[in-house]
Parts: sequence; C-alpha cells; structure tokens
Amino acid sequence: MQFRHMATGVVVILSLAGCQRTAYNDASYSAAPAPLTAQPVPSVQGGQLPPPSGSSQFPAAPSNTAPVAGAQPGAMGANAMDVTKESMVGSWRVNGSCDMFLTLTNLGSGSRGGTRGCAGELTAMGSWEVSGKQVILKDRSGNQIGSVFKTADNAFSGQTNSGQQISLSR
Repeated sequence: MQFRHMATGVVVILSLAGCQRTAYNDASYSAAPAPLTAQPVPSVQGGQLPPPSGSSQFPAAPSNTAPVAGAQPGAMGANAMDVTKESMVGSWRVNGSCDMFLTLTNLGSGSRGGTRGCAGELTAMGSWEVSGKQVILKDRSGNQIGSVFKTADNAFSGQTNSGQQISLSR
C-alpha cells in the first residue's frame, strides 16, 4: 500500500517538473539574420531556334473520329470501342466548352450525372448508363437525350436526340 502512494507521489512530482517555465534571454535568439548578398546573373542571349530534326520523340496524335452530321448512331456503333461503366466515372470536357460529371451513384435505372455550363439538351442531363458499346445520356425523368460511343482512349463522340454533336474528352 505504501509503495502505491510513493509511486503516485513520484509521478506527480515528475509531471509537475515538466511544467516548469523556461525563458531564454540570450541576445542571439532575438537578432535578425544577416541579409543575403546579391549573386551575379549571366547575360541572356536571344536568337532563333533551329528547325526540328526529322524524327519526333512523341507518338502521332490519335485521329479524332468525330461523327458526320446526320450520321446514324448504329453506323458509329459498329466501329466503337468497348466501354465500361467504371472507366466513365469522373469529369469530362464536353465539346471543349462545358463540363460533364459522371458518378456511380444509382439514380433510377442509371447512375447520377450532370453538366455545368452546357447548352441545349445537355442542360437537362441527370443520369447515364452503359448499354453495349454506347453510353446513354438521360434527363432527370429517365428519358434518353443522347448517346456517345468510345472513339479513342478518353474520347467519346455522339449526338443528342435533336442532332447536337457531343464530343467528350479528358
């Protein structure tokens, strides 16, 4: 019993010893550091760059196979690449001027989605779903407003029901 009281007393004394205030009155702590000296800068030269050499280190840009105005979705679907729902999730740039956001949150028979800054039928977009090789865009009531097909990695092309061209890219 005495040992327990003694151990408690030692713990209390050690904890109070840690609460001691420490003050530094050394002048070296309050002095500002000396300013840095300026370093010389070499002169800048100007001139034309030589033309690029024959071979490029970059691969050729993928061809953007945008659909022809008035093209039937079935004709575009024959050449479409496979698409998965998971690969669609995230933010997409629509026609280079507005944004489309696709999630995996269920909404009716599809998943929740929406647009920001878009015009036309795309302003009513509320959900989407993958059907075969196409991505179907729907309004908030679940009615189809358009569809797109995968034309390249991170690129989709299609149109709305009224014929407005849709190009998605990341």
